[in-house]
Amino acid sequence: MSKIILFNKPYGVLSQFTDSDGHSGLSGYIAEKDFYPAGRLDRDSEGLLLLTDDGGLQARISSPRFKLPKTYLVQVEGLVELQQLQQLSAGVELKDGLTQPAQVREIEAPQLWERIPPVRFRKSVPTSWLELKIREGKNRQVRRMTAAVGLPTLRLVRWAIGDWTLANLQPGEYRLEEILLPPQNSRPSQQPQTRKPVRRHAR
Repeated sequence: MSKIILFNKPYGVLSQFTDSDGHSGLSGYIAEKDFYPAGRLDRDSEGLLLLTDDGGLQARISSPRFKLPKTYLVQVEGLVELQQLQQLSAGVELKDGLTQPAQVREIEAPQLWERIPPVRFRKSVPTSWLELKIREGKNRQVRRMTAAVGLPTLRLVRWAIGDWTLANLQPGEYRLEEILLPPQNSRPSQQPQTRKPVRRHAR
């Protein structure tokens, strides 16, 4: 039975266990041994980071081949227009190529924790929220996509990876679960099945 950690990574925390350049790593939050991040989340982004003790599961989560969708809640500067949503949905041309089509919609401001430090706003400029779902992982992709269509990102929260979500986890908290891997010859998009939560931890 493999194990997985669902961690709500706070703003400013690195997706590695060691501290670096004055920024905290995961060791200050996660006490479990022999777990490794499956993918990463930028220092200035918040939300769901998955870690596992199983190399095969780590590959299934992080490799684009398995096409696990990643869902982000994105606060952007400006009012959203239909044309901008259509651009994001169709794919955006970035310096490293055209992004794959995304699922995107404008949403009401979600009920999230207060970010520390707070987001800096320009009082004269309104903000909006998007729910954006992608299946690839270019460097800082979501921020670059929104900027390319004229909606600079102010706050970025990864809410879900596949069926795993941040539900009931506050920043700095994590939940340890046991899961059952699908057979190796199953189709790449099939997600591992969670068997039961093991325990929950707060810093």
